[in-house]
Amino acid sequence: MLLALTLAVTVTACTTAIPGTATSQGSVVSREDPNQPGGVDPSFVENTDNGEIDRLAATVITDVRTYWEEQFPKTFGEEFKDLKGGYFSVDTADADSDAPPCADKADEVEGNAFYCPTADIIAWDRAALLPVLRDRFGEAAVMLVLAHEMGHAVQNRTGVGLDQRKANPSKFPTILIEAMADCYAGSFVRWVADGKSKHLNIAKDRLDSALESLISFRDPIGTEQTDRGAHGDAFDRVSAFQDGYEKGVDLCAKMTVDNRTFTLSGFIDAGDQARGGNLRFDQIVQSISPGLNTYFSALMTKSGKTWTEPKITTVDAAPECGGGKQGPVAFCGDGGALEMDGKKELPEIHVDIGDYATGALLASRYGLAALAAAGKPVEGPDAQRSAVCLAGSFTGSLFSAEQRFLSPGDLDEAIQVLLDYDYAARDAKGDAIDAGFDRVIAFREGFTGGGEKCGLG
Repeated sequence: MLLALTLAVTVTACTTAIPGTATSQGSVVSREDPNQPGGVDPSFVENTDNGEIDRLAATVITDVRTYWEEQFPKTFGEEFKDLKGGYFSVDTADADSDAPPCADKADEVEGNAFYCPTADIIAWDRAALLPVLRDRFGEAAVMLVLAHEMGHAVQNRTGVGLDQRKANPSKFPTILIEAMADCYAGSFVRWVADGKSKHLNIAKDRLDSALESLISFRDPIGTEQTDRGAHGDAFDRVSAFQDGYEKGVDLCAKMTVDNRTFTLSGFIDAGDQARGGNLRFDQIVQSISPGLNTYFSALMTKSGKTWTEPKITTVDAAPECGGGKQGPVAFCGDGGALEMDGKKELPEIHVDIGDYATGALLASRYGLAALAAAGKPVEGPDAQRSAVCLAGSFTGSLFSAEQRFLSPGDLDEAIQVLLDYDYAARDAKGDAIDAGFDRVIAFREGFTGGGEKCGLG
């Protein structure tokens, strides 16, 4: 399930509202065939209204079936068998609409798409889910959702079915099952991006909106990994999708609780919970600076270089030091000094996204200071990647520290600011990595691999 459905056959029961503002991303459906201007004929879908939403869904389903017909034998050594129960479109706006298998009434499906293993079907809400996803995140979000659900069908065919999960929940917790499905979705989207799909296409710049849609399905902040319905935080879900996109279906199939680290966590004290895991803007520099200095000092010492703690100056607008437009936090170059916007955009980002959005941006400027201290260029593509990677490596050190610093939701805030803004990836000149998808990749490389992966050597 990408969105958990209130059904007897499922483990959890929740409904997720989809935040976001309307976006225009263009169509992912190829228009090359004049006989199919709106995609594949949805007549194979039960209860279809033959409208554009079901046509889009049918197009995605058609190509994702083709993908698994190709990949399943290569990965699992046998043919892929299509869903026995088929595919169902549900009009949740009509109380008298037919309900799909595994549901008693149509309105039980409201806001959801799901795979039901007992009936071997995929169903979706064509009134209150798919059109909302399309309008807020673009058609690529619909592709991602339905590819995720097909991922669950793949699991059911490969020994990770409902019976196995019930018999051994510690081996197959929900958070792992969902990560595998996110990973399978990523592998399919890469196949589409590589131009191998007959009906679909997606450019790299549309992946950011697709990831934004995935973030909207994260668990509520403070959810424990051990919760029966835990699906993962934004970092978990985006990481699984990107792993599938970058490394392919074999990695997804081999995911286990032993080789997969999840970052979803609950609150450890009432005070942090009352604050929603966030410090006030005027507290963040005081809170995070000692850790940044300790981390980068150790990193420089390990590299045989000398580290001088940067002096942070608060200014009333976008910093102008360093000669480039780096955004609301800037590396000035003079002795490693930093300037920070304390009045306008940075406080707004802090409020809109959360405190670790500020933390991640600060860490990236410390990353530029570290590059300068190591005698490395602070301009150009390598510096852009290194700045984000070093922000990720610092964040990874906080995640693995014995004394917990990160609050639930902090990693989600890092992902959000990386997707929404290019500031963390700007070099001293103000140039940056264009795609949020690639910025997240660089951050995760540092998070998982440490500073050694970030070009300081």
